[in-house]
Amino acid sequence: MKRRTLDLMFSLGGVAIAVLLAIAGIVLQANANFANDYVGSQLTEQNITFKTLDTLTPEERQQPGLVEYAGQKLTTGKQAEVYALQFIGLHLKNTADGKTYADLGVPQSQLRAQVAEATKNNDPNLADLQQQLAEVTAQRETMFKGETLRGLLLTTYGFSEFGVKAGQAALVAYLAALVMFLLSVAGFFHAWITPRTQPFAPIEAVPDREQINA
Repeated sequence: MKRRTLDLMFSLGGVAIAVLLAIAGIVLQANANFANDYVGSQLTEQNITFKTLDTLTPEERQQPGLVEYAGQKLTTGKQAEVYALQFIGLHLKNTADGKTYADLGVPQSQLRAQVAEATKNNDPNLADLQQQLAEVTAQRETMFKGETLRGLLLTTYGFSEFGVKAGQAALVAYLAALVMFLLSVAGFFHAWITPRTQPFAPIEAVPDREQINA
């Protein structure tokens, strides 16, 4: 095989690979743009704003993200993560001494049974039990709403991270396509300056055995 033919074959293959990588980059970038635009539009519709710096409590000021985004509109996945973990998470922890919505189900059920029994027996502690039940029920409703919003915001953050990763993958694909294209150009140039008759791996002539013995 001629060296020039081999150069042309590899160069054409490199161009094909570069085109495929460029197409992959376009697709990945389109997905990244969709994720970023979708997350931004959905969060903007929620009209959530971080507390301003002067209204943050001492405990909230200890959360770096709340200080960084103080007073800003929540429009990005990273902001959604901060709001979910550092703001909602902080207040949920303080609402029921660290108990979750599921945890509060047990005492709520127990108090309901106690209230029913006290009502049946005209127990003088009925009012106190009803007050406890009302407090636990209010806490559980708050935890349900807070955990639901927190979960939705974290899901949005996760979706935005897919967009970030897609954007990074697109950049890698574009760079790889550029490298392959430049290598292909170098291959075409080498084929152009290589004589048509030059073989790829010329076979050296083997000396005749009689010449060697002589």
